Amino acid sequence: MSRKALAAARRVVIKIGSRLLAEDPPARVAALAAEVAQLRGRGIACVLVSSGAIALGLSRLGRTERPHAIPLLQATAAVGQGHLMQHYDRAFAEHGLAAGQVLLTHQDLADRSRFLNARHALGALLAMGAVPVINENDTVAVEEIKFGDNDQLAALVTNLVEADALIILTDVAGLLDGAGQVVSEVTDVDQQAAPLAGRTEAGGIGSGGMASKVRAARAAARFGVPTVVAPGREPSPVARVLFGEPLGTLFLPTPRAQALGSRKHWIAYALKPAGALVVDEGARRALVESKRSLLPSGVREVRGRFELGEAVSVVGPDGSEFARGLCGYSADEVERIRGKKTADIEAVLGYKYFDEVIHRDDLVIL
Repeated sequence: MSRKALAAARRVVIKIGSRLLAEDPPARVAALAAEVAQLRGRGIACVLVSSGAIALGLSRLGRTERPHAIPLLQATAAVGQGHLMQHYDRAFAEHGLAAGQVLLTHQDLADRSRFLNARHALGALLAMGAVPVINENDTVAVEEIKFGDNDQLAALVTNLVEADALIILTDVAGLLDGAGQVVSEVTDVDQQAAPLAGRTEAGGIGSGGMASKVRAARAAARFGVPTVVAPGREPSPVARVLFGEPLGTLFLPTPRAQALGSRKHWIAYALKPAGALVVDEGARRALVESKRSLLPSGVREVRGRFELGEAVSVVGPDGSEFARGLCGYSADEVERIRGKKTADIEAVLGYKYFDEVIHRDDLVIL
């Protein structure tokens, strides 16, 4: 895939960071709204993932430093979110467009039915000609404020709306190499980008940094979606990226034949494991190389407390997670049948749900 192929995108997720918005909220949002209106005229639907609630809340409250206490972050986000949407409402109204606010928490995306409900709602917004403006619901999402960021949310939204491309607008020129030059194209995130990402980690008002953007690009790539990390201060950065200009860093997607489908991408990136299963080397090879299901005979250790149907990590003998899946039994049940043959499950438990601890259809190799 080349940059010219981005011109074929018809549904694009655009993420804009706190630092860009905090510099001049009305002007930045107005410029973005003008671009979205232009792209709509070319048949390209845009979904925005917008940071900025906490940054604008700080400004509104007359504060300069991002607080560390969770209740103060929540309160700041509550003040800033309405202020943020006022800017979007006014800017899109100038182009005859309506902005639709969508606040999500990790729990919304981790629950499959709520994930699908969000997909339907966003589809309806786009069908009605509105522009979805998505943000984490920082006022109630304690864990998201503390550990998450909107780069990861944007990567999940590419699955949620079945986007063709993800564009992350940031306050730097792109991924930088050791000489401070922009890396134009990344074909292998782990080999090319991950070693460089820590050098451009950001601090201050926002919560992301280049390492976060690289993780988001990796997640989007597994869904078969290209990501461009582009300088948001440039004029018309989204249109220029989509029309093939070499702006920022392009992260190429996983080949379509190897890309994850929507449900498996959801398992891999929207769910947080409730526990872990340590497996032997034979089971690891069966899962990775032979694409088999995980049987009780391969399980050596059960970690954590989880119920049937919850997500668990699958850990190899070396202690590293190499897969993730939905477990067909609870932690207590797996503890009782681990190391046993499938034929022995019913004799041990007195009943049997499945032959597999994790069925292949519910398993993702990371």
